[in-house]
Amino acid sequence: MANLIMEFPEIEIKQDEPLMRYTYTHTGGPADWLAFPKSVDEVKTLVTYASAHQLPLTVLGNASNLIVRDGGIEGLTLILTKMDQITVNGDEVVAQAGASYIDTTIAARDHSLTGLEFAAGIPGSVGGAIFMNAGAYGGETKFAASKATILLPDGTIKEMTNEELDFGYRHSSIQENHGIVLDATFKLTPGDRDKIAAKMKELNERRAAKQPLDLPSCGSVFKRPTGYFAGKLIHDAGLQGYTSGGAQVSTKHAGFIVNIDHGTANDYVNVIHHVQETVKKKFGVSLETEVRIIGRN
Repeated sequence: MANLIMEFPEIEIKQDEPLMRYTYTHTGGPADWLAFPKSVDEVKTLVTYASAHQLPLTVLGNASNLIVRDGGIEGLTLILTKMDQITVNGDEVVAQAGASYIDTTIAARDHSLTGLEFAAGIPGSVGGAIFMNAGAYGGETKFAASKATILLPDGTIKEMTNEELDFGYRHSSIQENHGIVLDATFKLTPGDRDKIAAKMKELNERRAAKQPLDLPSCGSVFKRPTGYFAGKLIHDAGLQGYTSGGAQVSTKHAGFIVNIDHGTANDYVNVIHHVQETVKKKFGVSLETEVRIIGRN
């Protein structure tokens, strides 16, 4: 295998880089190669190289709704957070994939555009938000995103409409076509800046009151089962405070698993499995993870 650092001196690339430095859980083993492309051209260059050399390719955004296993990630991993440009054209906000979703909501607010307030506290990237149709407080990405530019596995770049993105609950068609989000356009509505700011403040205060924002976590761990709330099921099963190693079911919000003491990805996975087994046994409900678990054991 060629040395990617020597192969692409113009791109920031690290070898055997611990991913715990980048994930919101503060867990995860090393990436064989970790690259931080700054442009679409650099992404295309790396994707083409990986394809030509049969190198496994993984793309991360903000690594917020993610658990990277302790064995790390094989092949080449891209983190897109250097691609973070946000522009506003009339009632449209265009954000590159690596832009923070929170920064995107701030740009909308500063231009008196309403429609993204729900995302004011979502810690992921715009690419991640499109990939999984991120949502909160009754809002979803699908209601605001009009289109996204996608790099498909065959190297072509395609602009996909809202319909083509086929948004569902924590789902988009990108999960099937294995494309890479390059940017997204949000079609918003002119509004009152003070009212927009007040709504964002209110939602962030609600989030801070209910969620364990002071500890490392991967956000909401489980999807909402039909007819139930995951957090309530976990609470009613008496699992708040359940701990494996350094990972714990949050005592503040049962839907979160927090890193209380140098927890590992394995600790997180053990807690997830215990919660799933207990809730299934007590209530007959299968909890499906919203968080993505990737990498080598």
